[in-house]
Amino acid sequence: MINTTLSLKSVITDLLKDLFGDHNLFIDLQETRKEFKGDLTLVIFPFLKVSKLSPEATGDLIGSNLLKRSLEVKNYNVVKGFLNLTLTDQVITTLFDEIKRTNNFGLKDLDPLLPSAMIEYSSPNTNKPLHLGHIRNNLLGDSISRIVKASGRNVIQVQIINDRGVHICKSMWAWKKFGDGETPNSSGLKGDHLVGKYYVLFDKEYKRQINESVLNGKEQEEAKKTVPCIIEVQKMLLDWESGDKEVIELWTKMNTWVYSGFKKTYDRLGIVFDKNYYESETYILGKKDIIEGLQNGVFYRKPDNSVWIDLSVEGLDEKIVLRKDGSSVYMTQDIGTAIQRFKDFEIDSLTYVVGNEQDYHFRVLFLILEKLGYPWARKLSHLSYGMVDLPSGKMKSREGKVVDADDLMDEMESAARKMSIELGKSQSFNNSESEILNKVLGHGALKYFILKVDPKKRMIFNPEESIDFNGNTGPFLQYTHARISSLINKKGSQVNYNWDQFELTEKERGLVILIAKFPQNIQAAAAGLNPSIIAAYLYELAKGFNSFYQQHSVLNAETALIAAFRLDLCKEVANVLNSGLNILGINAPERM
Repeated sequence: MINTTLSLKSVITDLLKDLFGDHNLFIDLQETRKEFKGDLTLVIFPFLKVSKLSPEATGDLIGSNLLKRSLEVKNYNVVKGFLNLTLTDQVITTLFDEIKRTNNFGLKDLDPLLPSAMIEYSSPNTNKPLHLGHIRNNLLGDSISRIVKASGRNVIQVQIINDRGVHICKSMWAWKKFGDGETPNSSGLKGDHLVGKYYVLFDKEYKRQINESVLNGKEQEEAKKTVPCIIEVQKMLLDWESGDKEVIELWTKMNTWVYSGFKKTYDRLGIVFDKNYYESETYILGKKDIIEGLQNGVFYRKPDNSVWIDLSVEGLDEKIVLRKDGSSVYMTQDIGTAIQRFKDFEIDSLTYVVGNEQDYHFRVLFLILEKLGYPWARKLSHLSYGMVDLPSGKMKSREGKVVDADDLMDEMESAARKMSIELGKSQSFNNSESEILNKVLGHGALKYFILKVDPKKRMIFNPEESIDFNGNTGPFLQYTHARISSLINKKGSQVNYNWDQFELTEKERGLVILIAKFPQNIQAAAAGLNPSIIAAYLYELAKGFNSFYQQHSVLNAETALIAAFRLDLCKEVANVLNSGLNILGINAPERM
């Protein structure tokens, strides 16, 4: 489709010179809107000044001459200032032949000459299990990685695990206080769930001590800072930083439990990383770069010995990068970690998949790295996504009011099982096959429902809406793929056909054009770091196929030649659905 557009632009350019002279006119050739007849639309308004005619007359003049000059245009119509062009069947059939000849149509081969792109996502804390918010983060990071790979670039997928700090020590303190030696094996809990249980227990104990302190006459704000449990947690962090053997052993043991739990969740979601960075290792990075920047005038030191940067000229404010005692802040280690990553890998870009509450932080980070003189700083980007809520509202980790990722996947599999039974779609499957299908459908419903929403938008996740076999859902796309696979499996002997033996119907040519748009949608999704572009395209393709299938028989077509062509058309739709769903991390079943 892109080649056709470029070819037509060239013809139109020459035509405009002949009609109106060499004015270097801008040619805006775009897809025709659904409510109008045509395949491509030329915007006429830029030509009115030189044509000295009405929009309708200008469009008619260009259209009638295009019919004489171009072998690619068979008809046209003018609607106000827009010239809608209908392509010839030869263009469509040539396009389809190219699609059939191309292995993995739409997916570009890896270009070894291009530097890799790095994408950071997930980045969990080791004091609690992954929840619904993490699922949106992981699905965005994973699908963006797949999309960028499909566009022809290698991708390095990384996460930074927040495995140190006061919040980690809170779980450790509570386990020591209330745990009585409990382990994942003794409790039957996944390791991350067990540690998360003690994070919630700490919060309950903390609130109890605060209330008790307030009843004894202390102000609430003072009580928050002075109750015994918070003092002991802060001491535990200092002991960890000083290398206290007992604290380090407890920290290592509990983090090991969490990593084991995380891996099981990642495996269920199909998430993989090329490298894990750990905050316990990266928190010391960045200090050297701050000192060098201080010497070069990028930063300045305040009288209390703390180090800052003034970004007021850029419309921001002052930002601390070293505390008065010389210790790091989060910005310091993020500066050092970014620099380290460009040392670790041959990359030319780094994208952070992080919620929009961190917009300001990344604006500051990117500006600082640019002022430090790193040329790659301009290739840093923040995929700022909106939070995900439930119909019941926000989630609160400290109170245990979260939707656990594992529980949600269980719920989605259960919903898929219920729906399959109600619709009678699992009758031909044995128990083992049914359970595999329920996982495929449940996870497909979850992933698609989240990824079909533009990342920048806040969203509400509704499990019931996501599992529907009709409408804009994952199961609808999966079912369409399975329906086509069933047709392909029923085919008889293949018949060779020539294009001059029959004419394409409107539904057939429309489906070919839809298939042909797959590559440009991949490139657009990669450029915009936006999986919802792929999701929207796949939904349109599935709707296009089902509309075609309602009007045209495939296996019992009018002739064997037409049947052979339509079967090929079905195969290419299935191939693109399979590739597109895979880009979103969703399996496309062949039976349902």
